[in-house]
Amino acid sequence: MTPLELQHRLQRKAAEIAALREIGRAISQALDLDSTLALITRKTAEVMGMDSCSLYLLDPHREYLVLKATTGLAPDAVGRARLRLGEGLTGWAAKHGQPAWSSDAARDPRFVLLPETQEYRFRSLLAVPLTVGGRVLGAMNVQTRAEHEFQEEEIELLSLIADLAGGAIEKAQLYDHMRRQLHELRTLAELSQTLASPLYLEQVLQVIVEMAARMLDAQLVSLLLLDEETSTLRRAAAHPTDGRYTEREPIPFGEGIAGRVAATGEVEVVQDLVQDPRFYDPELAREQGLRSMVCVPLRVRDRTIGVLNCYRAQPHAFSAGDVSLLTTLATQTALAIENAHLVMRSAVVREMHHRVKNNLQTIAMLLRLQLGEDPEPRVREVLTETINRVLGIAAVHEILSLEGFRTVNLREVLDRVARAVVANMSPPHLALEVSVEGEDVYFPSQPATAVALVVTELVQNALEHAFRDRSRGRLTVRLGQTPTHVLLEVADDGRGLPPGFDPRASSELGLRIACTLVHEDLRGELRAENREGAVFLVRIPREVLRS
Repeated sequence: MTPLELQHRLQRKAAEIAALREIGRAISQALDLDSTLALITRKTAEVMGMDSCSLYLLDPHREYLVLKATTGLAPDAVGRARLRLGEGLTGWAAKHGQPAWSSDAARDPRFVLLPETQEYRFRSLLAVPLTVGGRVLGAMNVQTRAEHEFQEEEIELLSLIADLAGGAIEKAQLYDHMRRQLHELRTLAELSQTLASPLYLEQVLQVIVEMAARMLDAQLVSLLLLDEETSTLRRAAAHPTDGRYTEREPIPFGEGIAGRVAATGEVEVVQDLVQDPRFYDPELAREQGLRSMVCVPLRVRDRTIGVLNCYRAQPHAFSAGDVSLLTTLATQTALAIENAHLVMRSAVVREMHHRVKNNLQTIAMLLRLQLGEDPEPRVREVLTETINRVLGIAAVHEILSLEGFRTVNLREVLDRVARAVVANMSPPHLALEVSVEGEDVYFPSQPATAVALVVTELVQNALEHAFRDRSRGRLTVRLGQTPTHVLLEVADDGRGLPPGFDPRASSELGLRIACTLVHEDLRGELRAENREGAVFLVRIPREVLRS
């Protein structure tokens, strides 16, 4: 080697080192993937004196190399142009892990033309693999318009740049993945706040589709709910809002992609709607420019109530992360819809009980008016007892109207019943201490009403018979339970019961009513005994609470 050749060689090496240093410094300044890729292609074309530099990365399924950045090819081809792994000079380099080049690429048998890139303007091509730790990320190539014989130094330089770029790309991918996860967590937190806020269901659904569109960079996100009466999927929300979409005919259950997802409960991913004959509305795809789609079911307790669709404007293989995110949104949405329906039904039930309670209290008021007009003692006694029975039933509905549940706290009901009866029937001269004690026991509304009427009759009976010629007294209602029974006691410290007393043989109307309710409605037993005074004991089997 002559001194002049050696000098030229040293100059080239110095230029290559300077170029690598410049690329390394530029790459270190970029964080996100798009900026990193764009910078690599621009700097590589610049320092190598090439007309084009392009980066292709493997898709999540590792089947295709997708054009992700370019300096020189058509910008519109980014994200659209793709080669199968092993296809073309670039795909060959990625698959075999070796450089591939040609001074006249179109004549190379490995060459594959991608028309959308407009690469027919270029003549020569050099491609090298992008690898990190033996794992293929993709490939990069450089091209020239004029015929060019690639030298060993150029092949080595591009390979060194590719090694440097591979580490930078992996770092940028990790950064993008972390940033996306943070964005998803923030969005899910925002979604949780939305679901817990006092919005109408329509507003909640609209917020959800807007979030999904933002998170997945979607052309269109729509939510369809199943109408069980017509067996169709009706559009409930869409973003962006467009009457051309929301006003379209419902989709029959089981038909098209969305109908099939609703019927099977399985996720469907379609890379190109134009090529899929199952899509129910191809005219919509043409009008809206929709090309790819992922559809996930909205499910609650193994029951599908609708679907959530996400569309993009280009053929796209949705990643497992995209599908997982949309599935999470669908699950949260289904729960929000179900909770909204439960709240609505609960509000209706509360309103129903509130109206029943008001009607019963109106009846009691009318009976009180009648009570004031009729002077006969027996008539007054019957009216008073009837008022107490009506108020006992009203007490159950009042609690149901406040709580909104199908069961009521029986101790709370009996406290209201006992005090109402005492207030209506206790003689003016009697100072009566009333208490309701024991455990909180929850009863369905129907047996709770029966128990309220039983206690009404037993308290009325005590007021009529236990405290004659007394100025003071004590009346106690106790609740307890065993594994098999609910136990109820109504006890007083009055004059007690006559020997051999059996409530089932009593001629008192109130006790006969109580016995009938206990035996026939509650399938229990009622007996009486003397302690400090009279005690009436009721045993109710727990099966009544489950019937």
